[in-house]
Formats: sequence, C-alpha cells, structure tokens
Amino acid sequence: MHKKYLFTALTAIVLLTIACGINFNLPITTDIKTGPTTIQEISIPRAGSAAETREITLNFGAGNLSLAPGAKNKLLEGTATFNVPDLRPEINTLGSRVEISNGSLEINGIPNFQERIINDWEFQLGDDPIDLNINVGAYVGNYELGELNLQNLHITDGAAEVKLNFAEPNRSVMNTLRYETGASNISLSNLANANFETMIFRGGAGSYTLDFSGELQQDCHVFIETGLSNIVISVPEGRRVALHLEGGLSNASIRGNAWEAQGNEYTLPGDGPLLNITVEMGAGNLVLQNP
Repeated sequence: MHKKYLFTALTAIVLLTIACGINFNLPITTDIKTGPTTIQEISIPRAGSAAETREITLNFGAGNLSLAPGAKNKLLEGTATFNVPDLRPEINTLGSRVEISNGSLEINGIPNFQERIINDWEFQLGDDPIDLNINVGAYVGNYELGELNLQNLHITDGAAEVKLNFAEPNRSVMNTLRYETGASNISLSNLANANFETMIFRGGAGSYTLDFSGELQQDCHVFIETGLSNIVISVPEGRRVALHLEGGLSNASIRGNAWEAQGNEYTLPGDGPLLNITVEMGAGNLVLQNP
C-alpha cells in the first residue's frame, strides 16, 4: 500500500499560512511519541431496516483518508494504520448513528518531524442509505463515492489536498452536498453523478476545480462562495447551464466556444435538466471551461 506520511499534510499548513501571511504563535516542537506501526481492522455491521438512513461521521485529525464503495453486507469496513498510540480510532455506535474518531492525540504546536508519523484510514462503504459527515484537519483525501446511496454529504476540512470523484451515479437523489474548506487544493470530478438537488461549496484561499461531468438527472442548484482563490468550473457541452457571478471578482475567463456571456450572466445552451450555478468570490480568478 502506497503511503504518504502525516508530516506532509502538516507541513502544508505551515507553508500555506506563511504564503498567506498569517502568523501563529505556536511552539515549534510537540511531544508526540511514535511506536510500532499498527494496522487495525474496522468492520461496522448493518443495523435496522434496509430502508433506514444511517448516519456515519468521520472525525479525522491529520494524515491520509481514503473512501470507496465495496463493503459487502457491511455499513463500513477497512483498515486504520498508525504508529502513534493516541491515534487509535475510537468507534461509537448509537442506533443508526456511527462515529469514528481519531483517538485522543492533542497537537499543541508544530510537531518535530524527526520521527515520521503515520496515520492512514482506508475505508469502504456499503450500499445502505447514508448521511455521510467528514470532519478533517490537515490531510490528503482520496474519495471515490460513485454508486453509493448517499442521502446527504457534508465535508469540512482545513489545509487539504483532496481528489473526490463520482465515477458512477449516486443510487438515489442526494438532498444536499456541502463542502467547506480552507487553504486547500480541491478537485471534485463528475459532480453531476452525485445526483444532488443542492450543492454548497465554501472555500478560503485555495485552488478549486469543480467538474460537472456525469449524468444530470434533475434540475439542481449550486452555490459557490470563496475568498481569494482560483476556481475552475468545467461543464460538458450540451448541458444546459445558467451561471450568475456576484462579489468583487477580479478576473473571469472562458475556455471553449460553448459558453455565452452577457454581463455577469453566463449560459450554456443544451437539453435536459438545468444546472443553476451562483458564484460569489471576494477576489481571484474564475475559469469557465468545457472538458
């Protein structure tokens, strides 16, 4: 299994905050004791009726987090690999609610990277109806969420490097897809396959790519709000789109011949359901393109 170490994600925090001119009065060393690498098997059985929506919450401090479909007759299964005892996952289950948290480690400063810290979660999800909540700090995320049965998806992270994809359509209509992030590099692909009614994306100072390829099954609304950032919105030709720009946007550009612009309104002609997008940027660059 290919591993990236926790110090990579944590170093990203330092570099990003320096680049943004933000100063934190944190100590340079933190007493984090590493030990032997442990691989913990995690298996969460199904509970309740097949039609009941389960709520899964993942509270992950820092490291590498991977999610994919594939849990057979389980709600969730996979492994947690770590070499700091206080990072051992804690699992709490109450009825249809499951919460997995990243142990009791408290980071009160910038760790001393002389010792490499490993913290990797690799989980597969089953096909039950799921409300999925992901709360993360500084990390590398790799999510393949196609062909699941997500009712709602809420991701909150800090300094992150994330690739999220819906290779296949979500099995049911998703009420809300909400993503809130900080100084991050985020790539969301095949978002039309998420089959959402409403999508909300909020970002800080970062680089964000939102690709709306896939199968759009009904009219939907997307709200994007960011600060100083670079955003690429990619929509395939032939998809019907109405996009409205708000805020103090400094630069907007079009790549491809399909987009039509009039003031702050951009449209793509096409057939089928309508993709409504509202973008509010404090400053930065917006690119509208066709893949």
